[in-house]
Amino acid sequence: MWNRNTIEIFRAKTFPAKTRNWAFLNAWVLTVVIACASLPLFAQDQQGQSSASQSSSQTQTQNNGKPKQDVPAEAGGPSDNVGPYALPTKKPDEAPPPPPPVTPKKSEDMPDYSLKVNVPLVNVDVLVTTKNGQFVPGLNKENFRISEDGVPQTVANFGITKAPITAVLLVEFANISYGFTIPALQASYSFVNSMKKDDWVAVEYFDMQTHILVDFTQDKRAAFGALNQLRIPGFSETNIFDALYDTLDRLDRVEGKKYIILITSEVDTFSKITYDKILKKIKDTPNVTIFPIGVGFFIRNFCETQPGSPYCRYSRGIGIHAGTMDYLQGDNEMRTFASMTGGRAYFPRFEGELPEMFNDISSDIRNQYSISYHPTNEKLDGTYRKLKVQVVAPDGGPLKVRDQKGKDVKIDIYARDGYTAKHTVD
Repeated sequence: MWNRNTIEIFRAKTFPAKTRNWAFLNAWVLTVVIACASLPLFAQDQQGQSSASQSSSQTQTQNNGKPKQDVPAEAGGPSDNVGPYALPTKKPDEAPPPPPPVTPKKSEDMPDYSLKVNVPLVNVDVLVTTKNGQFVPGLNKENFRISEDGVPQTVANFGITKAPITAVLLVEFANISYGFTIPALQASYSFVNSMKKDDWVAVEYFDMQTHILVDFTQDKRAAFGALNQLRIPGFSETNIFDALYDTLDRLDRVEGKKYIILITSEVDTFSKITYDKILKKIKDTPNVTIFPIGVGFFIRNFCETQPGSPYCRYSRGIGIHAGTMDYLQGDNEMRTFASMTGGRAYFPRFEGELPEMFNDISSDIRNQYSISYHPTNEKLDGTYRKLKVQVVAPDGGPLKVRDQKGKDVKIDIYARDGYTAKHTVD
C-alpha cells in the first residue's frame, strides 16, 4: 500500500523542485494510485472472462458448434451429455381403434370345416399331318374338338410347342444277328445327328437289362462317344418290356414333356414285366411320347422266304427262335406304344430312309399343338379316362386341306389315347 511518506519520496525523486507544478503533480499521482489500486480487480476480471471463454469453446466443440440441447423425454431415441440423437417429431393424430372382429357364434359340438378347391388341368399334345407325313400348320383353337369318355370338353389353353427336345435314346444291343444290330446302330447315329444345340438326350442300351451310357446332355460328341462303346454285345436276350418299364420309371421324375426313341428288333424274349403291365405303366406315366423304330427288315424278309435256313434259325441266338408271327406281333406292340402316347411307329427298310425319318420325328416333336382343358369329371379317383381329339372346320364341318396342286388330302391326327387321373387318399 502506498502511504503519505512513500508518495513524498516518489514525488521528490521523479520531479525535481525546479520543475514542480504542484497542481499537475497531484493530479498525476492520483491517477497512478487509482490505476494501481484497480489492477488486481482488472486481472481477476480478465481471468474470469478467459475461463468462461475457454469453457464456452469446449462446450461448442463437444456440440459441433451448436448450443447444448436439453433431452426431451419424448425424443424416443438414445441420448448422451450433449443432447439427443433423435429429435422429437410431431405426433400424428391418433386413429380410432379398429372395431373388434365379428366372430360367428360357435356351438361346442360344431366341428371346424375348411373348403379347398382343386381344379385339375389336362394337357394334350396333338400332331396333325397329311397322309404323307407333312405337318398341317395354321390351325386355331376353334379347329379342335376334344372329348373325355364321350363328354365334350372346353379348351382352356392353346398353342404350338417350340420347346427343345428332351429325349431318351433306348437302343437294343444284344448278341443276335448283325442284320438287327448294325441297322440299330445306324439309326442311333442318325438320331443323334438330327439333334439341335438346345436339345437334351440320354443314351441307354438294353439286352438282359438296361445300361445307362450317358445321362442327359446337350453335347453331341458325348452321345456319339456313348454309342461308340457298343462294339461287342453280351447276352442274347432282348427284354424290351423291362427296359421300357425302367426308362418310364426314371422319366416319371423328370419335369416337362419327354420322348423315348425306342430302336429295337421288336421281339421280347425274357422280360419279367408282362405286356399288360407295360401297358398300364404307359397309361400311368404322363407327358411321355414313344417313337418306336423297328429294324431288321432285310433279315425278316429273307427269313420269310427261306424259313428253313440255318441263318434264320439262329438269328436271335442259340435256343431263341422267332418266326414271322413273332415279328408281326412285335409290329403291333410298337404301334400300340406309339398310339397310346401320341407318337408314330416307323419300320425303315433301307439305311437311306433313316435321315428323312428322324427329320420327320424332329418335325413332329417341334410342331405339335398343345391343348389343355379342365375336365368336367373332377373326381380324383385314379381311373383311366379315354380321350378323343377331332379337327374340324371353324363352322363345325369337316376340315379341308389341299396340297400345292389344289387337291384335297386327308389328314392324320396323333394324340394320346387317354390319361390316368390323379388319386387322392381319404
